[in-house]
Amino acid sequence: MSTRLLFVHALSPLHAGTGQGVGVIDLPIAREKATGLPYLPGSSLKGTLRDTSGIADEQRQLMFGLETTGSEDHASSVRFSDQRLLLMPVRSLAGTFAWVTSPYVLRRFARDARDAGVADVPTEAPEPTTQPKSEQAIVCDESSQLVVSGTDLVVLEDLDLAVKPSPEASIWAEWLAPKLFPDTLPDAAYWQGALKARLCIVRDDILDFLLNTATEVVARVRLEDERKTVIKGGLWYEEALPTETILAGLVVAAPVTNKHNQRLTAETISANLERLTQHALQFGGKASVGRGLCRVQLL
Repeated sequence: MSTRLLFVHALSPLHAGTGQGVGVIDLPIAREKATGLPYLPGSSLKGTLRDTSGIADEQRQLMFGLETTGSEDHASSVRFSDQRLLLMPVRSLAGTFAWVTSPYVLRRFARDARDAGVADVPTEAPEPTTQPKSEQAIVCDESSQLVVSGTDLVVLEDLDLAVKPSPEASIWAEWLAPKLFPDTLPDAAYWQGALKARLCIVRDDILDFLLNTATEVVARVRLEDERKTVIKGGLWYEEALPTETILAGLVVAAPVTNKHNQRLTAETISANLERLTQHALQFGGKASVGRGLCRVQLL
């Protein structure tokens, strides 16, 4: 059995929904019950990779399990955790947007990375403090694109945050940048630099607030064909994670044997995953209106 770290980078708004909502938003995104952090269910990754695998039926069944309901001949040889929030893009007065995270999110990610055998992941997460009249935003250094010119502030949405450069934030940025944007990608150097310039660490409470204000909410309507007026009940609101959201999780290769005594090796499973994640994939709902286009990066 082998475990690898997996990143999902949203190239378009990502709607991993929970069905009908009970609040103002009719179709909200999935969030963890205790923390409120958004996530992409592992079942979404598994289903998409199964459908786009392009491998022979027998090998596909060995890798992803049987599709028929009630068929319990053998389980899947590949297991996906939920992909949990790592970096949230948030509007910034300077630098267009910030990739925002928090100490809890970083520590949880580091724990998952160590479970995947990644030994060099940073262990310390810088802690922003609360000042008398301002919360604090930790950035990599004074050259951060997020600092408003002529001030010592980072402005995210409607929040004025006192800036604090931190070597620990730089360590995280230096570690994450080549993992998220390896040199094999076009414009890798630009994106690696963008992550370092836009990384922002805020208190967990501040991130919780931003997760309720920085998601994308759009109104959708269904029109009557001839009159082009809204059909009764044809107005609803959908929520999505914005473009540039970055999620992270684990994928486990755990070979199983079918009733014919056939099995895939962990190496074969890993090679198949490498091949399947070389191009953009669609996750979640609303694919017909451009939602859910993502880049997947295996570590």
